[in-house]
Amino acid sequence: MFHFPHSDALCALTRPYCSGAVPTALFDQAMAEISRFHCEHTPGYEHWLNANGLTAADLDSLDDWSQLPPIFASFFKQQQLLSPTGTDALELTSSGTSGQKSRMRYDKRSLEAAQFMVERIFHHYGWDNPQAPCNYLLLSYEPEASLRLGTSFTDQFLCRFAPVNRVVHALRRTGGSHEFDGFGVITALQSFAEEGLPVRIFGFPAFLWQTLQRMRATGVPDLQLAEGSMALFGGGWKTHAAQEIPRQQLYERIHEQLGIEPSRCRDGYGAVEHPVPYLECAHHHFHVPVYSKVFVRHPSDFTVLSYGHQGLLSFVSPYISSSPAHAVVMSDLATLHPGASCGCGLSADWFELHGRAATTAGRSCAMAASELLGAL
Repeated sequence: MFHFPHSDALCALTRPYCSGAVPTALFDQAMAEISRFHCEHTPGYEHWLNANGLTAADLDSLDDWSQLPPIFASFFKQQQLLSPTGTDALELTSSGTSGQKSRMRYDKRSLEAAQFMVERIFHHYGWDNPQAPCNYLLLSYEPEASLRLGTSFTDQFLCRFAPVNRVVHALRRTGGSHEFDGFGVITALQSFAEEGLPVRIFGFPAFLWQTLQRMRATGVPDLQLAEGSMALFGGGWKTHAAQEIPRQQLYERIHEQLGIEPSRCRDGYGAVEHPVPYLECAHHHFHVPVYSKVFVRHPSDFTVLSYGHQGLLSFVSPYISSSPAHAVVMSDLATLHPGASCGCGLSADWFELHGRAATTAGRSCAMAASELLGAL
């Protein structure tokens, strides 16, 4: 049985944006602990460190975790990297609609750590309402036994923070696949407005935008959903990227057509390779919780860039023991900003997203990782 006292302590912190409440050196101890574990138990990981100029002995004195070599998230599309705790763990996949998908394993402690982070952030924003039943519109896949998509799993999990009166899925099962039921979504929203309970909308933003466009095109009157309704998006626009619009424009249309205040419309950033939650504050910025650190890296040489410079988004977090995904770099471009520049009252740094980087860098980094980590 493996034990991770420092990592578990960090992931159990109850104030997600209060760095002053984090015990001194706990983050460093947790990162060293999880990195040592993967050196000792995950095939190929120590070789990856050595190839990037680090040894297992260096981990205890490391206090700049940008020096820990990240694995490109796209590498997880090529092969699974598993520790012993990931052998029989829950498998989730990314929601890409073409090409290879990431397949990630989450053992019990890693999954519970990520879910606890979500719970504390929902509590921070006052979104856990156990006494207030809600209707749910899930802009994601109707469940089926074989479905292991991370986005679908997350949306189901988010229904636990307020009692469920009724759930409607936008992507309905159609005998082996799923199809977007646009008119069904409109009908659901109309009935939700009549019932008068708060409505929680979770999932892919493209499907709500399509719904709002169809309502306008077919003359459906604007609705007024009950006070306390909210919309929280995740998963991006995927194959609908060509119709992607600025978030603020989407929030304004939601306010006009559904009556939800823009401050109750939020986006979330996450990935099956890194499910630490980054949720927009009321000013619509992605603040970094105490459970992770964020770096922005130059696309050509991976050097860490300072505030205000655009580069590849990179994360470190010690929550995961089932796979060496505790240091990853994404294919998304972002800019990091100091917390005080937001104005929402949080002191935690926040990042701004700029979309996907060219895929060439991702492929080359993934190939390099493949060579160094070896055939596992």
